[in-house]
Amino acid sequence: MAYVVTEPCINCKYTNCASVCPVDAFREGPNFLVISPDDCIDCDACVSECPVEAIFPDDEVPEKWEHYIEWNEKLTEKWDDRVINETVDPMPEADEWADKEKTVDDIVQDW
Repeated sequence: MAYVVTEPCINCKYTNCASVCPVDAFREGPNFLVISPDDCIDCDACVSECPVEAIFPDDEVPEKWEHYIEWNEKLTEKWDDRVINETVDPMPEADEWADKEKTVDDIVQDW
């Protein structure tokens, strides 16, 4: 089992979770983070650090976000050189996006 970053991270990109990961499993994309399923050791450290509750064990991802399991895997491959393991500033309008329902146009940005 690996952990998965889901929709609430889109256009927020808080990095508290990445800074506590002991194995550098997080990758940074243009508008959200993903977790490498090959690197994740299921330690659970990241879950409580996410202020928007975007991280789930892969067997507990809400049904409406199950496609994020595959996205985390595929985007990890694409963003493999973008390891993030420190806290950086979130996206400029992160607080406004935190509780918004996202559309496909919000999600897909220059992947």
